[in-house]
Amino acid sequence: MKIADIIETLDLKLISGAGGLQNEITGCYVSDLLSDVIGNAREGELWITLQTHQNIIAVASLKDLAAIILVRGLTAEEGTIEKSNLENIPVLTTTLDTFSVAGILYQLIKKK
Repeated sequence: MKIADIIETLDLKLISGAGGLQNEITGCYVSDLLSDVIGNAREGELWITLQTHQNIIAVASLKDLAAIILVRGLTAEEGTIEKSNLENIPVLTTTLDTFSVAGILYQLIKKK
């Protein structure tokens, strides 16, 4: 499954990083602690978080994550948007809470 495939299903809004919409999704990781993501997220996973600062792009790049989903209608800071576009790492947003997004993604990825 690709990032582009889940955008409509989850009613996600693309904030930045459109060059990475064909990134393949291998799973999902949920955390708001950057050190936790660095230590435990795996390549190709979607990262669900409420962090919006530009360091999330550095972590996503380091771990080769497929994309970042911001919850509760949050949007990325300007520096985050710029880095996301440079790195082709999609940053998406949803009005859903973390629990809901994770549950829907679990069902989508599990069916695959």
